Amino acid sequence: MSSRIWLRRAYDTPTRNDGHRVLVDRIWPRGVSKEDARIDDWARELAPSDDLRRWFDHDTERWDEFQRRYRAELRRQEQSLDQLARRIDEGRVTLVYGARDEHHNNAVVLRHVLELRRQTP
Repeated sequence: MSSRIWLRRAYDTPTRNDGHRVLVDRIWPRGVSKEDARIDDWARELAPSDDLRRWFDHDTERWDEFQRRYRAELRRQEQSLDQLARRIDEGRVTLVYGARDEHHNNAVVLRHVLELRRQTP
């Protein structure tokens, strides 16, 4: 796990070490109150489109294609990606997501995109 970019499910209890918590889903996680989630920012524009989210439906057989399509969507969000990368430069950011699968979700892809972006001058 990157020391600057953490991932955490919205259903996990926030910790003091989370830093700046950013929800990266297009819809609010069902059954989680805004108070309990302790979300600092909601980056809906960095979430997969509704069409892509529905198509993927957390089917791991579609994971590779989901990543390709999601990265293509993210390329149209340069300003938001730059803004989040600057926030990461200031300190730890936790990308908060609602999916059950901790290894096959949009936050995993977004973290990788942000890590590559921060490495590129």
